[in-house]
Amino acid sequence: MGESVSVCCPSCGSRHVFRAAAHPCACGAPVAPTLRADAPAEPVTHRAWADEWVTVRCAACGRDGDWPRPELGCPCGTALRIPVAGAGTDPVPPGAPEPARASHTERPAHIPLPRTGRTPRPPFRPTTIRTSQDAVTAAALYLRWLGFKSVVRAGTVPSPGGPEDTGVDLRGPDVVAQVDPTTSPASLRAVECLWLNGLGASTASVYFALAGYAEDARSRADALGLPLFAMDLTGTPQPVNGPAAELVSAGP
Repeated sequence: MGESVSVCCPSCGSRHVFRAAAHPCACGAPVAPTLRADAPAEPVTHRAWADEWVTVRCAACGRDGDWPRPELGCPCGTALRIPVAGAGTDPVPPGAPEPARASHTERPAHIPLPRTGRTPRPPFRPTTIRTSQDAVTAAALYLRWLGFKSVVRAGTVPSPGGPEDTGVDLRGPDVVAQVDPTTSPASLRAVECLWLNGLGASTASVYFALAGYAEDARSRADALGLPLFAMDLTGTPQPVNGPAAELVSAGP
């Protein structure tokens, strides 16, 4: 994990400590954006794909890479975009190669990918959320876009917990997910129930919520390594904690 800063929500006045997630550079070194403690966080009022990424330079090899822009989900339901320092401002270490830009949307021709490198994903195509079932559909599409296979609604396949297996809306061979379309922040109990479902099924657990997360729920998810995503009515999930950002960058 990277550095931490104090963040004040302009909507409700709550203060939070936000820590930047670190992502693996192509050279293997962890990379985290430099957060600006002197600039206020801004509420996210609309989404655009180009605005969801920030360029960060690897201090080990000098390569620039595009990573998810840091965001914080306040318990009041506001998604906050955390200001970061400008990319390309860090000095290149002595002996390091000239910086090369690595895009999240296309494969750079001048940097050979490792044999184990993933093919870059195409842009995610969201579906508008008008009902609670639309929210589940949007989450399923996103999980498949991340790389999870055969994701279906939990009621369409047998589940380890039987017909009363609560806390799971989507299920795949390697993932269980809950989708909360209500107007209240997801609770600590809901996050723990989902994690237990994933533990029992020996799969990853992923949570999606339209109204954000209670502070204790988010803290617990961070401790458990459970990815949390915030959704808006456009149907585009956004990572709101470190495990979610890592899932977006590295895949399942």
